[in-house]
Amino acid sequence: MGTGEGHSLAPWLRRAHRVLALIVGVQALLWMASGLYMTAISIDVIHGDHLAHTTHESLDLRTPVASPKQLGIADDARVKLKRWQGREVYEVGEGAATRLVDARSGVRLTPLDRRAARQVAQSLYRGKGAVEAVNWLTRVPAEAGGRPAPLWQVRFGDAVSTTLYISPFTGERLATRHTWWRAFDLLWMLHIMDYDTREDINNPLLRIAAVFGLALALVGLVLAVRMLRRTA
Repeated sequence: MGTGEGHSLAPWLRRAHRVLALIVGVQALLWMASGLYMTAISIDVIHGDHLAHTTHESLDLRTPVASPKQLGIADDARVKLKRWQGREVYEVGEGAATRLVDARSGVRLTPLDRRAARQVAQSLYRGKGAVEAVNWLTRVPAEAGGRPAPLWQVRFGDAVSTTLYISPFTGERLATRHTWWRAFDLLWMLHIMDYDTREDINNPLLRIAAVFGLALALVGLVLAVRMLRRTA
């Protein structure tokens, strides 16, 4: 490459570098900020394990339970014996429907009413706030996406706005959401540039940004090498 051609190329490279820096700079800052948050905050904190827990109670069969047949449960039903809220229960699935029944008395325990949902949430909650609201939701909010509707939303008045989502049919905690999780979710969206589902890490926007970022680095490297040669 001749000297004249080299001099004519340098201004073009500098302009290209400035344009690429403008395009990529903001997103690069978001990548670094979100990456720092995601590595600085424990994933257990994000999951809310310190705010709520899923109890794993051992079965207490010192008093025998009734058989599913004795309780009038259909032979073709999906039946699971477990301990829930201090008692032995059968989780019974028939088609798309699921319910809990007391394994000794046969009393149906679900779907949970408002009072029962509140009690379940309080038994799982490990924070210090009081219940602020118990809401019956037929449409699942974005932060509980993927969970089946309807469900109970129980909000606590603590420093991180803890919210538990409870299945009315199985009595299980479906999700725990709080301020740290919500910040993580927002930063994750910005990090992967999926502003719709917040799940697709192979979306076109991310690929384009990665290409521009690589081009920025390569142009910067060429300019640095040229500068070093001139000062050598």
